Amino acid sequence: MDIDALRTFVEVAEAGGVSGAARRLGVSKSVVSRRLIRLEAELGVQLLARTTRGAALTEAGITFRDHAARACAEIDAARETILPAGELRGRLRIAAPLSFGPTHLAAVIAEMGLRHPRLHIHTSYTDRFVDLIAEGYDCAIRIGYLPDSNLLARHVGPIHGRLVASPGYIERHGSPETPGDLLAHEVLLQGTEPWQFTDGDRIVTLRPQGRFRADNGTALVAAAAAGLGIAYLPDGLTHGLMASGALVAVMTRHPPPPAGIYVVRPPGQHPAPKVRVLTEMLVACYGTGPQVG
Repeated sequence: MDIDALRTFVEVAEAGGVSGAARRLGVSKSVVSRRLIRLEAELGVQLLARTTRGAALTEAGITFRDHAARACAEIDAARETILPAGELRGRLRIAAPLSFGPTHLAAVIAEMGLRHPRLHIHTSYTDRFVDLIAEGYDCAIRIGYLPDSNLLARHVGPIHGRLVASPGYIERHGSPETPGDLLAHEVLLQGTEPWQFTDGDRIVTLRPQGRFRADNGTALVAAAAAGLGIAYLPDGLTHGLMASGALVAVMTRHPPPPAGIYVVRPPGQHPAPKVRVLTEMLVACYGTGPQVG
C-alpha cells in the first residue's frame, strides 16, 4: 500500500477537506485527489464523500482512519530508528491543553520546529481527553495529578494553582476557611476530577458540586471574575487578574498540592526519538527553572 496515499487520507480526514490537506502536505489539490482515488481503488471502498463544503468520511472511512493513523505513526517510528544521530524527520502529532498550551507550551514546540526543519509537527490544542492510541497521536502534554512513570508518563515539572474568586463574590457569600466549607459555596468546575488540599501533612480530597461547568480553563477564569463562584485554576491563567484585583486568593491556609506537567505516550518499550526530544526540551524549560504557575 502506498504510504503517501495513506498519509494523505489521514491528512484529509483531519483537515476536513482536500484543500486543507494539500496545504498541510505542501502539494497541489490535484495530487491529493489522485492519491485518494488510488487508495480507494486499492481498497475497493469509498472512504470520503465529496461535497461542495469539503470531504466527509464515509462509514468505511471512519473505520479505516484510526488504523491508517496508527500505521503512519509506526512507519515514522521505523524511519527514525535508522536516521543519523540527532536528526528528526517524519511527523510528530501532539495533543496539548487549550487553556495552558498556547501560552506556556507553544514556544517550546516552535523551538523544536526550528531545530529540526525536516520534522512535521502537528499540535492539537484541546481541553478534551484525547485517546492517543485511537486517534493516532504520538504523545500528549497533560496538566494535573498523574503518576510519575518512565514507561507511559514522564514528569516534566511542577505547576501551581489556587482557589480564586472575585471580591464581589466574597462580599456576597463570604470566604471559605477550610476545605469542608467549600461544600456550602458555588464552585466552578471543568472536569470530574476531585479537588485536593493540604491540611498540615495530610491531603484532603473533595468532590465539590456546582451549577456552572466549562471545558476550558480560560472560560472559568472569566466566570470567576464575573462573580459566579470559586474556581481552582493554575496560577498562569489568573496572575493578570490577581494583579489587578479582579480576582483574589481564597482559602490560602489550605493550598492545593503542586500538580505537574507530564508528557504521556502510548505503551511501548522505548519512546520514539521525536517524543524523547520534545520531553527533554520541556524538562529543560520547566524542570530546572522557575516553578510554573
